Amino acid sequence: MGRLEGKVAIITGGASGIGEGTVRLFAGEGAKVVVADVQDARGEKLAEELGTATTYCHTDVAQESDVANAVDLAVRRFGRLDCMYNNAGFGGVSGPIDELDMAEYDRTMAVLLRGVYCGVKHAARVMKAQGSGSIVSTASVAGVGAIFGPHVYSTAKAAVIHMSKTVAVELGPFGVRVNAICPGGIATPIFGKGMGLTAEEADATIEPMKTVLAQSQPIRRSGLPSDIAEAALWLASDSSSFVTGQAIVVDGGITLAASGMFGGDRSALTPEERRQRFVDLLQGKG
Repeated sequence: MGRLEGKVAIITGGASGIGEGTVRLFAGEGAKVVVADVQDARGEKLAEELGTATTYCHTDVAQESDVANAVDLAVRRFGRLDCMYNNAGFGGVSGPIDELDMAEYDRTMAVLLRGVYCGVKHAARVMKAQGSGSIVSTASVAGVGAIFGPHVYSTAKAAVIHMSKTVAVELGPFGVRVNAICPGGIATPIFGKGMGLTAEEADATIEPMKTVLAQSQPIRRSGLPSDIAEAALWLASDSSSFVTGQAIVVDGGITLAASGMFGGDRSALTPEERRQRFVDLLQGKG
């Protein structure tokens, strides 16, 4: 019997990277899964591959109506909602603070923070009535340290961590748990795109990316989507039934002994600088 047998989950950003890895693991452990993403072709293909217990729903998490629709679909098709995994994200706006593009700031925060609020809000309306549920959100080591990401990304992820704590206090009496996961360097195309690579470049450089990431923390291997998926699985399962309001760091120890992937603060790097430094590392020039 799988560890999520009989449970229903929604995974945003579920068509690729950490989200896809989590969809596959949850489905393999017996969960019925709604893959919520904007990558329609990938999401539909994944759902078709995994069978009738998995379905795809086009979901732009910055649009509350899309998130509400994904929650309604899960309940309508599978009868309940046991885990809401707010995982969708991207690198967002970057650069020195005095050059910050406020329109891009709004776009970044809409996905990274507002999107999480939408997921928590609409999961809560179902889970409170059920008297049970687990809400999990992807934060980041950038939310606990000041050298791991651009200003806006880091701020949003810190907010996700704290929001998980405050909402855990509210929802605990209803039997609903709320936690965050803080990944370190995970070798995914999304990580590469966050460093300024094109989608094609990011897909083609996963192996050298693993080599670069392996040199960045005490555990000398790259983080993998499966590492985060296993943490999400534990938080979604009954094995973590006494755990709420926590930010689980899954980073190979990078927050313990690192000065940043580029040897220092990269929060103020321009997109061009970040891309070039990352390309140099991929080519062994770092």
